[in-house]
Amino acid sequence: MRKSRFTDEQIIAMIREHESGVKTADICRKYGLSDATFYKLKAKFGGMTVSDAQRLRTLESENSKLKRLLAEAMLDNAALKDLGLKKLLTPDVKRKAVQHLMAVHELSERRACKLAELDRSTFQYEKQAGDDAAMRERLRALAAARRRFGYRRLGILLDREGLGANHKKIFRIYQEEGLAVKRRRGRKRAVGTRSPMHLPEGPNQRWSLDFVSDALSDGRRFRTLCVVDDFTREALATVVDVSLSGIRVARELSRLIDQRGRPQMIVSDNGTELTSHAILKWVKEARIEWHYIAPGKPTQNAFVESFNGRLRDECLNEHLFDRLSEARSIIEAWRIDYNTVRPHTSLGGLAPARFADNVRRARPASPELRKSSAQRALTTTTQPERKANGVSK
Repeated sequence: MRKSRFTDEQIIAMIREHESGVKTADICRKYGLSDATFYKLKAKFGGMTVSDAQRLRTLESENSKLKRLLAEAMLDNAALKDLGLKKLLTPDVKRKAVQHLMAVHELSERRACKLAELDRSTFQYEKQAGDDAAMRERLRALAAARRRFGYRRLGILLDREGLGANHKKIFRIYQEEGLAVKRRRGRKRAVGTRSPMHLPEGPNQRWSLDFVSDALSDGRRFRTLCVVDDFTREALATVVDVSLSGIRVARELSRLIDQRGRPQMIVSDNGTELTSHAILKWVKEARIEWHYIAPGKPTQNAFVESFNGRLRDECLNEHLFDRLSEARSIIEAWRIDYNTVRPHTSLGGLAPARFADNVRRARPASPELRKSSAQRALTTTTQPERKANGVSK
């Protein structure tokens, strides 16, 4: 007899009819049962009510469910022991573990992935063989041209050329090609809390300046005056000479003001050239606020100090200068590249000049800046004159 032919309620109703006086033969004829089957049902359900039968059915269902769960847990435990005691870490190791469980223990893909803690989409993913030859070749060329760039800055340059990829992939190729740059150890920094530096709110509001010293191949020393816009990070000037007095610094600042307009503030350290009578007189005549940082606190002039570090790391340490004119041309070429090409991470990967153009397009120019631009447009100078002005002492 099929198990689902009669419900528990129907069987209990049969037994109640028999107990009320109906003969067994009549009941068996009515429901199409044999005598033996009827007495087996009576032995199982005799004395039970409908609610008792429902509880019995629930207990049997739970019992079978618990048996199934116990069997699955024992099978899972055996499968995990077969994998070993090591934790599965990488997706490749987990994928191999799933394949082993499916082949040896005949587990389904769903159960095997669950035991290995691997997403099914990851297991089903088929690796696409990509051609990275063009990216590798270009990455090697960029790393050879920009020897002090790391993989993140090189990745920005690749993005500009349409060869970019995920930074993890670029780092992997960067490591495989052996392009890692030896990090130069800096000096020990002071430990402690520092108050955040106030940032300017627009271009040409605050300039920072400082000096960088180096030597020619014959041992003769020369200095470089670096002027930086703290908002756009542009290198406004890199003046190279064997001697840079206060008068020369004032003359170079006046030239910058004629080109770009007057800043609201200039920040510098307390060097003798920058505290000379020539600078104090120039500040009074130019009506510009000059802020001197605290002695021994170069972090208060962090923007130009950061630029000095990049200049020394990517230019001065890379070249051996034989003549002062050679140093001027190389440093000026590096400054132009720094402003127009080199990605600046604090500017979202943009070059400082590109960032400055975006800001100027978004904001109207000041009257003073418009006036200085008009004056530059009306003033014409010949190429020899501009060259002479660039190297004047």
